[in-house]
Amino acid sequence: MLHALFEATPAATLLIEPMEDRVLAANPAAARLLGLAPEALRGSRASLLFPGQGSALILFTQSVLEHGEGWTRGLGLRDGAGRMRDMECLARRCDMPGQPCLILVLEDLQARERRDMESEAEAYLRRGLTGWRRAEELFREIEQENRLILNAAGEGIFGVNAQGITTFLNPAAERILGWPAAEIVGRNMHSTVHHHHVDGTHYADEDCPIYAAFRNGIVHEVHNEVFWRRDGTPVWVEYTSTPILDAGRPVGAVVVFRDVTRRKEAEDRLRLALEEVDRLRERLELENAYLQEEIRGDSHGEIVGRSAATQTVIRQVELVAPTGATVLITGESGTGKELIARAIQAASTRRDRPLIRVNCAAIPRELFESEFFGHVKGAFTGALRDRLGRFELAHGGTLFLDEVGEIPLELQGKLLRVLQEGQFERVGEERTRSVDVRVIAATNRDLQEEVRRGAFRQDLFFRLNVFPIHSLPLRARVEDIPPIAAHVLAQIGRKLRLPGLALTQGDVQRLCRYDWPGNVRELENVLERAAILARGGRLWLDLPQGLPPASGPVPQPRSGTAVETEAERRDRERANIAAALAACGGRVFGPGGAAVLLGIPPTTLASRLRRLGLRGQG
Repeated sequence: MLHALFEATPAATLLIEPMEDRVLAANPAAARLLGLAPEALRGSRASLLFPGQGSALILFTQSVLEHGEGWTRGLGLRDGAGRMRDMECLARRCDMPGQPCLILVLEDLQARERRDMESEAEAYLRRGLTGWRRAEELFREIEQENRLILNAAGEGIFGVNAQGITTFLNPAAERILGWPAAEIVGRNMHSTVHHHHVDGTHYADEDCPIYAAFRNGIVHEVHNEVFWRRDGTPVWVEYTSTPILDAGRPVGAVVVFRDVTRRKEAEDRLRLALEEVDRLRERLELENAYLQEEIRGDSHGEIVGRSAATQTVIRQVELVAPTGATVLITGESGTGKELIARAIQAASTRRDRPLIRVNCAAIPRELFESEFFGHVKGAFTGALRDRLGRFELAHGGTLFLDEVGEIPLELQGKLLRVLQEGQFERVGEERTRSVDVRVIAATNRDLQEEVRRGAFRQDLFFRLNVFPIHSLPLRARVEDIPPIAAHVLAQIGRKLRLPGLALTQGDVQRLCRYDWPGNVRELENVLERAAILARGGRLWLDLPQGLPPASGPVPQPRSGTAVETEAERRDRERANIAAALAACGGRVFGPGGAAVLLGIPPTTLASRLRRLGLRGQG
């Protein structure tokens, strides 16, 4: 009987005679583990299985002989192929007549799947337990006849009768569950170790796979449940509940289980990591969609206009774009400040990186810091995950702060810091991050007046106002209206699929006589409405009545071959130089002066100023 049990046990087991350093017997599981035939193992030197570990093997053997049992993970085993395997070794003293012997139960720590072994163990239990008559005698004889295997097995094993009462518990089960056999035998198994799921829901008796085994006589395998230790903590287990039969009638069950808590924790960590990867992928997809939307944002593609003021803006863009300097664009709403910012970005060395736009007027006061600098999960109510701020999104590119005058005073200091030092912290995080961002700001407010009123920090104004560009309203550059209108109308025609739209001379005159309080944005709306109402290609302009006409003469549409008079040329030159002086604060000479802006020598500009009757500063 003992030989049959030794041969049938699913655990790799060796019988060792330590004094003679000899393997007396090896079961089939050990032969499979080592890749050697049992005949090759019998009679071989035991120490050859543990090469280079003589001292550790002697100490372990002496400890087992002295205390009767022992356990270690410090011994590596060499298989028949010459590979070293990390092993968990459970040893028990088992004296034979005239000589001390050891039973070694080996488990490969790298092996993951043990179902074949469990199936063999279950078959063994079914074969070994079928012949007993009464449930109490069956369990008693199981414990007595199989004590060697039960004590040496690395898996936990316990029995329950048809009433769910625990009948025996092996040492491995005691170690895993923290219950001494003397205290758990005779108690209801279900109420002791199998009463609740991890989430707190109760295991119903009728749903218990352990009870089901002796109710329907079928082996039940479970791979994702918990048993409860004596200290109240859960242990994740895989178990098999095998019915015990008496004359074909189930009278109880034997449960073989394994602690898989470490594997479960590793699986949970992997699952959480994969969920985090999915969240990061989703966040990157959203950020990419945002960037693509920003890159595709509405713009005319280029600054359109032939006035002196527009030409001055174009030259200012060409000068400042390659430098990386901070730019402050001022002007009324609808004058194309964002278009100027996009032109600067397109002509800069950062053209391959995105232009990230922030509408400061549309951000709630309490979300400004999170919008600019981002936040970490749990920083405030509703912060369910980490979030990048606009400064991080714009790293390596350009950040366009539209309506910068709307930034709350209490946040302006943090904005000043990131402009000066390129450093910031996310909301709820102490880590300091660095970014490389060019800032272009725009406002329709008079920031100098805001500074005087105490509504805007003076140091932040100076930091933003490195290179000012002023976008004049449409009424101050009437000669830009015809080319802008033609450009916008062509875009509208493509958008609405309305070919053949054209402005007549009368249309142009009407557009130029209107004051355009909403500037280019209003012009776009009027032309789109006119295109929708057009019949036969003829536009119907719906302009408000009774408004004062735009200042300045009404320009006439000109063909590509038209020429201008000398008086017109002088007027245009005078307006162009006057705009350059205004853009440079009246300064003529030196860096940032009107001469540099116009691209002519300072002496030439001084001569023209005298000829045109204009005055500038030194």
